[in-house]
Amino acid sequence: MNRLLTFALLVFFAVTQVSPADESADVIVYGATPGGFCAAIAAAREGASVILLEPTGHIGGVNTGGLSFSDSNQTVRSTVMGLFDEWHRRVEKDYQDRGVALPYQVSVKDNSVWTYEPHVAAKVTEAMLAEAGVRVLPKHPLKAVIKDGPRITKIDTPQGAFTARIFVDATYEGDLLAAAGVSWTIGRESRAAYGESLAGQRYPKPKMDIAGRDADGGLLPLITTGDAGPEEEGDRNVMVYSFRLCLTKDPKNRVPFPEPTRYDPDRFEVIRRYYQQEKRPILLWDLYELPKGKFDANNGIGKQFSMGLVGACNGWSEADEAGRAEIWEAHKQYTLELYRFLTTDPSVPEHLRKQLAELGLCRDEFPDSGHWSPQLYVREGRRMRGLFVLSQKDILDDPAKEDPIVVASFPIDSHDCQRVALPEGGVINEGTIFPVRMDRRKHGYPYQVPYRSLLPRPEECANLLVPVALSSTHVALSSIRVEPTWMILGQSAGIAAALAARENVSVQQLRYPELRERLLARGQVLELPVLPELPPEPKGAVSLDPDSLPGIVLDDAAAELKGPWSSSTNFKPHVGTGYLHDDRRGDGESAAVFRFTVPKSGRYELRLAYSAHETRATNVPITVENGSVRHEWVFDQTKPLPSGEAFRPAGTVDLSADQPTIVTIRNRDTDGFVILDALQWVEVKD
Repeated sequence: MNRLLTFALLVFFAVTQVSPADESADVIVYGATPGGFCAAIAAAREGASVILLEPTGHIGGVNTGGLSFSDSNQTVRSTVMGLFDEWHRRVEKDYQDRGVALPYQVSVKDNSVWTYEPHVAAKVTEAMLAEAGVRVLPKHPLKAVIKDGPRITKIDTPQGAFTARIFVDATYEGDLLAAAGVSWTIGRESRAAYGESLAGQRYPKPKMDIAGRDADGGLLPLITTGDAGPEEEGDRNVMVYSFRLCLTKDPKNRVPFPEPTRYDPDRFEVIRRYYQQEKRPILLWDLYELPKGKFDANNGIGKQFSMGLVGACNGWSEADEAGRAEIWEAHKQYTLELYRFLTTDPSVPEHLRKQLAELGLCRDEFPDSGHWSPQLYVREGRRMRGLFVLSQKDILDDPAKEDPIVVASFPIDSHDCQRVALPEGGVINEGTIFPVRMDRRKHGYPYQVPYRSLLPRPEECANLLVPVALSSTHVALSSIRVEPTWMILGQSAGIAAALAARENVSVQQLRYPELRERLLARGQVLELPVLPELPPEPKGAVSLDPDSLPGIVLDDAAAELKGPWSSSTNFKPHVGTGYLHDDRRGDGESAAVFRFTVPKSGRYELRLAYSAHETRATNVPITVENGSVRHEWVFDQTKPLPSGEAFRPAGTVDLSADQPTIVTIRNRDTDGFVILDALQWVEVKD
């Protein structure tokens, strides 16, 4: 009998305890992105019990996964506060306590940016979650959502089920909202859908005069299409994904790039053709300086080819776990192959091959994943169709809202979506949006994000908040999508979730005045700032035609370049189609030589066009040679240009029309970015 009873009890427990008991909390946050961990911390600080579930093994999203040059340089930095500011201040303090100098000094006043190492960001994130009492559970992918009417009652994972009063979907992809039956979309709207002039197809980059097809007429690898579709229509394309790699030149910490699984240099034939015809070759990766001699390597938005695998990210959000693993690996292998090509192929200029080959992975970063970032940079996923859809007009024309939870001010900034082989010949990248510069108030920055944009329609779900894949168009998301904005959106969602759980009301029924009071108490900024009057723009608005300016104007396109230079259009106004910079290297390897002859002999003033900023060099060496006459100046590019002017004087010199004039600008021992935009020579009258 005892044996039979024991056997019966074993059978009973085996049947009734196949799955562990449901775990419960006031608030469950799904997705440990920066928006997610801020939502979890904020809810816990309001007194809620919180579980943070993450489908992968990585906590912190791209903030701890390689994005180490924070997009904190918003138009009005003083409005981006709360947990965003606290998190970054704690990262900064970690360095200060150890006596480590940061490449950039941070201040709210001048909109400068934070830089940090991934492992330091991870340490601060884990400490803040632990202090708040958040239970963090990685490797808990979503299997199913159980609802009772419009309320989520339970979410299932392979490790067990979880119940809560309020749920927060903080994934980049919008996984929880989709599984809960909430309406969503992906890709790009047509221009007519929301009256957005920036919607549909976008062609700001110049056409490349290279063939995009092989001898048989087929598309070359890395070309996504031969038919991009009507310009005014939408599609399901999302902006390019890439990795943010943490790199170093330090031989003590440098780990060589691993070899790709397979390497076929012909895969990069289109880049080979690009370099063969490019008169001003540049490094194709953006490199941002980090503490302790490291670099954050990013996809270059202004470059024709870069770390982003254009078109390969489509389908990521809709894919299952295995499908995403396949897409993730495809992006890694592309990056490894691209590195191999750019450091070994004879078509790449030797100085660029050498520059990139000096870089390797960091031995003290990401040891569990072979020093490779475990986080793919998912710039855009699903977007909820909720109570309020943010669109272009809300950012540029109608910034004030009755229920603000965030004041954002980042530019509308989309990366490429397609690379097109044109029917008439040539190749062009499509999808980039960067129409305005951040510091021009007339373009509508800053703007308020309303609470309603985080809310599903009440009949679809009554206890879900969505701060990352929020309700917006592609154009609006292109401004919202940076981590600083998502962090304060996450904080707002976490506070709202805690309040709704405490009062046992739906997220739609939560009274906004109460939410506003708690947001302000936690350091959020909700009022649109009154901005000072801006100086008038130089003639020609954001891009100045060199031929329309007085005197002798030499655009950077007229320079003979030596060594590496990177191109950009980020800061406006600029002369011509853009400007160059030296990536703040100060190694003396970059030089630009201008040659011209003045129409008549006389005294001339040299003026420089550049974008003034504290990160610029204060000691740019300039040499002017005219026959036997030689002048040398040191120019400070941190100083602002005169109000309403496009150039600032450097000095005067006598020039002879009988001799050519040679101007040389170098980056020898410079202490910041050297900007090469344009020179202007104006005759000095008596």
